[in-house]
Amino acid sequence: MSFLELRHVTKSFGGAPVRHDVNLSLIEGEFVAIVGYSGQGKTTLMSMIAGLVKPDSGEILLQGKPVEGPGPDRGLVFQNYSLLPWLTVEENISLAVEAVFPGQSAAERAAHVAKYIAMVKLSHAADRLPRQLSGGMRQRVSVARTLAMDPRILLLDEPLSALDALTRANLQDEISEIWQRDKKTVVLITNSVDEALLLADRVVPLTLGPGATLGAPVTIDLPRPRDRTALNHEPEFKRLRAQITETLLGYGAKARQTVSRKLILH
Repeated sequence: MSFLELRHVTKSFGGAPVRHDVNLSLIEGEFVAIVGYSGQGKTTLMSMIAGLVKPDSGEILLQGKPVEGPGPDRGLVFQNYSLLPWLTVEENISLAVEAVFPGQSAAERAAHVAKYIAMVKLSHAADRLPRQLSGGMRQRVSVARTLAMDPRILLLDEPLSALDALTRANLQDEISEIWQRDKKTVVLITNSVDEALLLADRVVPLTLGPGATLGAPVTIDLPRPRDRTALNHEPEFKRLRAQITETLLGYGAKARQTVSRKLILH
């Protein structure tokens, strides 16, 4: 049985569907990346999996049970950090831990929080406020906060897209290391084909809207751990990158043709 499953999921906001007939199935411990153009409702899709938004039709199942709302079994990392500016790194993470593990003693909670701060290499900044951190450090706090809640599924909504190239590469490596150690089920939304290939077991291209849906998944059989420098010289990596890129470009060309026909008809 699938661990997480989306069946014929459709969502609109009063007009044409933003997502239409979305189907996806994940096994436990799998890392799946959904890749597509910006502005195509990727966040809407992630919000539905997280239980923050309900689909108009279809269903989302977690271990065979319908997702009815948000819960600690799904941890969502946003693109914009979403940290409380008046709390330190330690306090931001501790607040989430308290909500999920109310039975922990103060000592247990402190040790738990320290573990995840160390995991993202921020022990030296535990007492700093978000305004005292770089963008990459803030995103590390966001990742640590979500991991500290020990969710069964980690949802990454373009968490690295606003970062500079070097910081993004460093955080990609950290996410890969964390996944290989904990083997949580991960859904990553990204607009980078290379990022998807570096991290995922399967890559799912996203078609263009209105009424966007998911294309055929591509299995990534590249050996782990993956080194980005070595991958650039790997024929299979080049083949997969070309295949996925051509698929996405094909969606773009089809969408432009559709717009052109409508303009001509009108």
